[in-house]
Amino acid sequence: MATLSLSRTRIDWAGIFMAVVLTLVIVLPLVVVGTWAFTEVWRYPAVVPQKFGLRFWNATLSRTDVWDSLWLSIRLTTMVTFLSAVICLPAAYAFARMKFPARNVLFFSFLAGHAFPKFGLLVAIAAIFLTMNLIGNFWGVVLIQLVGTLMFMIWIPVAAFQGVDRRMEEAARDVGASPARVFWSITLPQAAPTIFAAVLLSFVGTFYETEGAWLIGAPAIRTMPVLMISFINNQMVVQYGAVLSVLLWVPSFIALLFVRRIIGQGAFARGLGA
Repeated sequence: MATLSLSRTRIDWAGIFMAVVLTLVIVLPLVVVGTWAFTEVWRYPAVVPQKFGLRFWNATLSRTDVWDSLWLSIRLTTMVTFLSAVICLPAAYAFARMKFPARNVLFFSFLAGHAFPKFGLLVAIAAIFLTMNLIGNFWGVVLIQLVGTLMFMIWIPVAAFQGVDRRMEEAARDVGASPARVFWSITLPQAAPTIFAAVLLSFVGTFYETEGAWLIGAPAIRTMPVLMISFINNQMVVQYGAVLSVLLWVPSFIALLFVRRIIGQGAFARGLGA
């Protein structure tokens, strides 16, 4: 009994160590940035800011370029996500359900773009876009950001379509349902939660994409992340960058809450074949 009691009260030092490391690496920087956003005076060596306030919020939100960049980022992200869904979801269904020549090569080619240094790939694409007059152009940024959505919008929906219960589809066909009816009534409802999660992840990833928007869009196209970089580079005032960082967190936080709800329901795991 004594041995059993000791084993039950044993402290998991490895787990505690990992929790502390993750807190220091992930949570602490977020807390510091969030604190700076509401700080007016914070001088070394003080641990706590000497003065809190909203002065830098008022200064940041009163700028027209901030609102212009936010609206541009929303329009750009919405367009990229929509086009990615229109292009990639039929392709994902084909990869999941059909057999055709070079299927595996094409499927893994969507991953290849993420296996190499991203900036080098963007420079090569920018050289092509320069000859097509797509530099400093809204549609040029749309095209370059579409590349970044392929991972989410191909791989995850493929797993979702593969995870659909084929027995239900076969039962529907046995009672006379057409292939289109089976897809809309059986296949899509089962795959939809995971596809929705992929769409949200693509939206968040596109909203925060910086390198492509800066390399292809500058100087005419300035998204929120690009504007934040210019704020940090041109003004040695931490609060401006902190306020923009908090503004950038809001849409991703909302989207990730939806994704978390889907994962919590087990739909995402089922789509991945778990």
